[in-house]
Amino acid sequence: MSAFLHSFTQAVFLLVLSQLMGVAHAAQPVRESEYLEIDGARLYTLIRGDDETRPILLWLHGGPGGAERPLFRYYNGELESRFIAVYYDQRGAGRSFDAKADPALLTIDRHLEDLDAVVDYLRKKLGKRQVILAGHSWGGALGLLYAEAHPGKVSALLAIAPLIDARAGQDEQYESVSHEATKREDTKALETIEAAGHPPYDSVENSLAIEHLADRYGFVYHTKPHRMTMMLSGLLRGLATPWEIPKIIRANNVSLAAMKDEIDGLDLTTSVTSLDVPVYFLLGRFDHHVGSDIAAAYSSDLDAPHKEIIWFEESAHNPPFEEPHKFNETVEQLVGRQP
Repeated sequence: MSAFLHSFTQAVFLLVLSQLMGVAHAAQPVRESEYLEIDGARLYTLIRGDDETRPILLWLHGGPGGAERPLFRYYNGELESRFIAVYYDQRGAGRSFDAKADPALLTIDRHLEDLDAVVDYLRKKLGKRQVILAGHSWGGALGLLYAEAHPGKVSALLAIAPLIDARAGQDEQYESVSHEATKREDTKALETIEAAGHPPYDSVENSLAIEHLADRYGFVYHTKPHRMTMMLSGLLRGLATPWEIPKIIRANNVSLAAMKDEIDGLDLTTSVTSLDVPVYFLLGRFDHHVGSDIAAAYSSDLDAPHKEIIWFEESAHNPPFEEPHKFNETVEQLVGRQP
């Protein structure tokens, strides 16, 4: 065989081999939804990803009880092309809500046990050693508590506008709302504030009344969403069904009432002082709902192998939904190359 023919044959062989290997390693999408039976509850889990080799990004929604699965998919669905995104409705929330269940079972410890069962299930099912946790608000607190307890199962934690110190957050929200209402000479708001009283609040209704004012003043959403457009588009895209929206709201109210006392006493500045995993704080500059300054101060004191604060200058408490493009790019840059 001539040298030219030998080289040509080798080139053809290598080309065919590379194509065959490319086919063998073609991205396999993951598209599943199921209910996990965990200690008397059926917990809804939706798994979406364009490539099964990507790392797991497990969303932990806020509340407690505030299922944000439709919002995460509406605003942050493009991350499904970079990760295996897992949307998990916590016990008592969203599609996991059971009106017959005992609300007394809704506790922080119970949520941590549920989360551990979900994480173990995903690691086994998807063949991964660890997961990335992305926790928003109450979900950020849940993620911090879980990462402290199970560092070997978490490759990184994204704490998104996390609840750190509930009482301090309530105080900051109250002072911010009172100051703004006084500055605006908002008589009705001042009456609502007086009726609610100073935190800690004696009822969920009073807490929600102050939160409603915080939202009006741009402390929950600084960049307001087009709610009707978002809702109609989400329904048309199948991100939620019309009949589950009232269920989501009811579940949120039940969880808030059931966990009020425990959440009011939550203070991670004393209970979680160190982590053995990298942690990234994604904070909205105008968040006076749980207090972004509280989270920033906590980050400064936290002992962790790597920690970083990323500020969202046009956001309050909801950076994923207020600045979704920046948020999605940030998540990809921070943890997109995790194993």
